[in-house]
Order: sequence, then structure tokens, then C-alpha cells
Amino acid sequence: ASSLSKVYTLGPTFRAEKADSSRHLCEFHMLEGELAFTKDLEDILTILESSFKAVVRHVLEKGLPDLHQAMEEGAENQEEYLSKVVEQDFIRLPFHEAIAVLEKSGEKFQFVPRVDSNLKAEHEKFLVKHCGGTPVFVTDFPAAVKPFYSRENQDERNTVAAVDMLVSGMGELAGGSLREERLEVLEPRLQKLGMAEQYDWYLDLRRFGSVPHGGFGVGFERLVAHILRMHSVYDVTPFPRGLGDCVL
Repeated sequence: ASSLSKVYTLGPTFRAEKADSSRHLCEFHMLEGELAFTKDLEDILTILESSFKAVVRHVLEKGLPDLHQAMEEGAENQEEYLSKVVEQDFIRLPFHEAIAVLEKSGEKFQFVPRVDSNLKAEHEKFLVKHCGGTPVFVTDFPAAVKPFYSRENQDERNTVAAVDMLVSGMGELAGGSLREERLEVLEPRLQKLGMAEQYDWYLDLRRFGSVPHGGFGVGFERLVAHILRMHSVYDVTPFPRGLGDCVL
């Protein structure tokens, strides 16, 4: 991105953690975009929103026969939902406000929402439902729940400029952040995490020249599943590889 400004890739991705759910595969496809010369998270949100809407518009214009064929029932309702999505402005919701919404909801969650913990699937789905089904960008997460390379906001809540895009029925569809380009901020953070030596090569990218930049990743199988209103990514994957599927 530093040389070309805007770049993307779509390719296989391998999950490191042991996540076993209808939304997780051990091997899946990720559409990743990276944007150089930006210090504003809104730039990332704008690209994410416009890209998602472009895909949905293409389905509505060119792929309705396939949509109806893939969905045995409910295709008309899904077509109506997709048509509304492309006309709506996605909602921006800071993390601390999202937690406040969850706490005041009166809903009995399996996992109690906390300001020092990441959102769970049940929280994500509730937030979208609370916002009338409109996709939601949850922003400005606590630094402790996001990757070390997320850019610090340097505020009293110790948040980072990160985002999760939430959609109806699926929860998180995409995630991204501004990247921490400031060596004087990134190096102490890696030292605190005990990762400075392991990621010295990464620090070199900052030592020898970097620019403010950010990026995002969209789970391709989740995107397809969401468009088809399917609740499991296994149903849209020809040869799904999940946790424990390949026992040696």
C-alpha cells in the first residue's frame, strides 16, 4: 500500500485459534484491503460500506435468479432486505456506547457485556437488531481486545482506531483498523506484550520509513452466507475445513 496507495487481495486464510462455530472455518477466504496516507478511520469505513453495497447491488442487478435458486424459501424477503441495505447509511457506534446499549437492554445474555472484553456473537446480533437491521460499524475498541498493530487513539479510555462491521443474522462480517505507524508508540507496546524481539522485523518497517495507513478484511464465506441468509458458512463452502474435520 505504501507504494500503490490502495491495494487488495482475495485468497485463502488459515485460522490460528481453535474457533468452533457455524461462523468459523479453519481455512477460509479473506478479501483484504489496505489504504495508505490516511489517519482517519472513517476512510476505512467508507470503503467498507461502498464495497459491500457494490456487491449487493451487483447481486440485485445480475444475480436474482441465482438468489432465488439458492434459497428454497424466503428469497422475496431477502431481496427486499438487500434492496433496503444499499439505500441505508450504515450506523457508526463507538464501543463504549455499544456496551451501554447492551447493559440497558434488559436482555439476558449468556456472556455479560463488559467494557474490558470483546463483543460476543450474541451481542453483535442484538446490536444490529437494536438498530433496525441496518449494518453497524462498532468503532474505537479497547486496545486490549484488538491486535497490537491497531493505531492508538491516545484517549482516556485507552482505545484504538479499530472497527467491526456487524450485519443481521451473522454478526461480525468484517474487521479493520488504522495501523500504528508511530515507532515511538508501537515499540513500547510490543515490549509490554513481550513480543518486541519476535517482531523486530515489523518494527524495522517503521524505523526505515512508513506512512499513516489502514486496512480491513472481509470474510468471503460470511459475505456469501449473509447475502443468501444462511446461518452457517459450512453451507456456502464446497469443501469446508473446520476444527477437527481432518483427524490424523
